Amino acid sequence: MLTGVNVLLLGGDARQLEIINKLCENNATVSICGFEQKKELHENAIPIELNKQAFAKLDALLLPAVGCDDDGYVHTVFSSETIQLTDELMVALPKTCVVYAGMAKPYLKELCSRHQLQLVELFERDDIAIFNSIPTVEGALMMAIQHTDITIHRSQTMVLGFGRTGISMARGLQALGSNVWVGVNRTQHYARAYEMGLQPFYTKDLEQYVTNIDLLFNTIPTMIITAQIIDRLQKSAVIIDLATKPGGTDFSHAELKGIKALLAPGLPGIVAPKTAGLILADCLSQLILDQTKRREL
Repeated sequence: MLTGVNVLLLGGDARQLEIINKLCENNATVSICGFEQKKELHENAIPIELNKQAFAKLDALLLPAVGCDDDGYVHTVFSSETIQLTDELMVALPKTCVVYAGMAKPYLKELCSRHQLQLVELFERDDIAIFNSIPTVEGALMMAIQHTDITIHRSQTMVLGFGRTGISMARGLQALGSNVWVGVNRTQHYARAYEMGLQPFYTKDLEQYVTNIDLLFNTIPTMIITAQIIDRLQKSAVIIDLATKPGGTDFSHAELKGIKALLAPGLPGIVAPKTAGLILADCLSQLILDQTKRREL
């Protein structure tokens, strides 16, 4: 239980609703800001005005998937008001307060560093990333079906990257009967892909392998699907880039060549916000509980 723990949720989307419910059920004192357009909220969630007094008593500050933009503005789906994280607000936080966000841009990192606040990027955690790969794969498959006129079964597909999302993506395609090629950088990933019955190759040789690909899924957050690679693709190929913005694809060149290329980060919050919210809620509850126990030692 989180009795006596003060938490503020600042903005966000439908995933935050599950977090609010979970924290309230665990008896935390839950304040919220940026949810005034959402009528059905947990009865114990307390709407507040954004000010230094509200920040001064917090044990945890919970921000959305992308904590804030490069000017400190927090994304809000359920509010027309603008919410901005400033030095004036952050200086009011107790030094024991922990700031949680899915991921943090330089502005948020610098803000927390300047005020000596611990920042936790949830999407960097293996457990959350692996759990999130499930709705990511489902969303990517949905997009693939919507934007092609072939079945995934017996198609030629390629996954670039064999990390937490790449493994799940390759396994999902394989389960649907696709012939799956996997671009890797490490020998151990090559061996694992081979053991799984996939077709591994090293990404440095990508240009040699893309000629007959129907669907190309990228999980690598650096420019890898270059103009040279796109020139080798068949005209009917579809690129689905799952990497963090701006992705790893030359989208301008793809458009020039008439090849469909889709940037699709953040799929868990789009295709399955309830599941994605429950994943975050469970993890956050445990992290905040552990934080409270350490403070008591």
